[in-house]
Amino acid sequence: MKNNNSIKTVVAIGIGAALFFVLGRFVAIPSPVPNTNISLQYAVLGLLAAMYGPVAGGLIGFIGHTLIDLSWGGSPWWSWVITSAFVGVVIGLFAKKLQVQEGDFGKGKVAVFTVANVIAHVVGWVVVAPVLDIVIYAEPANKVFAQGAFAAVSNTITGVVVGGLLILAYTKTIAKKGSLDRE
Repeated sequence: MKNNNSIKTVVAIGIGAALFFVLGRFVAIPSPVPNTNISLQYAVLGLLAAMYGPVAGGLIGFIGHTLIDLSWGGSPWWSWVITSAFVGVVIGLFAKKLQVQEGDFGKGKVAVFTVANVIAHVVGWVVVAPVLDIVIYAEPANKVFAQGAFAAVSNTITGVVVGGLLILAYTKTIAKKGSLDRE
């Protein structure tokens, strides 16, 4: 059974990274903050990190964001790639509490998912990304902290709202343990 879970996780990482790439590259919504978009890929990252844990979440964020940056013809912007991986890891750390695979996504688990997203995105985009932008690229602090603040808010909203709806839809497809279909 463990081998089957490993295969599912590897497949989830591949599909997740591909979806992260497609949404981030082709469905990005421009924002008023330069070089910052409203990014729906963080909803998929939230769903899959909640389902498969921190390793899968980290790899989906890292691979998906790297592919987005490479597709623009330049080199990856490593500070943001690392932050996407960080977000996936942090949300994935809550996977055991969420137990998405069990098919229950009630108010308590919605609250846990929301807290996981807030922690991941706020720390990631307000601390990790700007600090790495300054250290790696010598970017101006006021610019990167403005970008980070906007990304934290918009990614938290898309992660919680759209990601939460994805989890709710997924959990509705799972038969509850001990339930029987009665006609």
